[in-house]
Amino acid sequence: MSGSPFEWIDEQARARRRAGLARTLRPRPADPPRLDLAGNDYLGLARHPEVTEAAASAARTWGAGATGSRLVSGSTELHAELERELAEFCGFESALVFSSGYAANLAAVTALAPHGSLVVSDAGNHASLIDGCRLARGTTQVVAHADPDAVRKALGTHAGPAVVVCDTVFSVDGDAAPLTGLAAACRESGAALLVDDAHGLGVLGDGGRGGPHAVGLSGAPDVVTTVTLSKSLGSQGGAVLGPAHVIDHLVNAARTFIFDTGLAPAAAGAALAALRLLRREPERATRARA
Repeated sequence: MSGSPFEWIDEQARARRRAGLARTLRPRPADPPRLDLAGNDYLGLARHPEVTEAAASAARTWGAGATGSRLVSGSTELHAELERELAEFCGFESALVFSSGYAANLAAVTALAPHGSLVVSDAGNHASLIDGCRLARGTTQVVAHADPDAVRKALGTHAGPAVVVCDTVFSVDGDAAPLTGLAAACRESGAALLVDDAHGLGVLGDGGRGGPHAVGLSGAPDVVTTVTLSKSLGSQGGAVLGPAHVIDHLVNAARTFIFDTGLAPAAAGAALAALRLLRREPERATRARA
């Protein structure tokens, strides 16, 4: 009789423990007696009374779950309202909300990198962008971190559709991407620029409108951005923002949109309330930067 088919898992677990790399879950209480310096609640909105009440109200109105994928029964008027206001706030033509920021990044990269295309990916990109590159049907070339000249060189080797992918603020080192230089390199080759602004929304730009807005790239016809609703907005979910025809393409081609249950109404309601609060109190972004 052969051994367990999962023996290899046990060996990997032993190797992780020997290397001191084993991960563990540490559930926290509702009101932990310590200062949180590890969470993503940059603006302190996750427990704001207006945000939590909006979440509760949305659940009472729309139910606990979206009840289906966005193309079936999972799109509510609340989702549409959030998309309109998020696009307007960040300065883009259109927006599409996903169940997570991870799903938004997978959607954007895979839908914008068909067969025959080139994806130029920064070496410091977030895991969700890396996974998007792995799933994309185009060819991926990883380039030196935050280096527009390396991007320019990579684009010069390719004839056809191309997209440059990077974070605006990199999650590991905390440094900012040279967005202006990257956009210039893209425009020389007719490539698109896709930026993950998970750590920029609510912090960078006028009133927290994000990294692309801060450097004058929001609303550009060759720029697409992704954001998360789980950091500065204190909720859950993600979104892709860009030209309307690009967002329409995602509705028809992005698998993490088509085949995933829509964002829960409570999360959508909370994110919308947080967005409105940020619009009303732009000094929150100023304090976060300070």
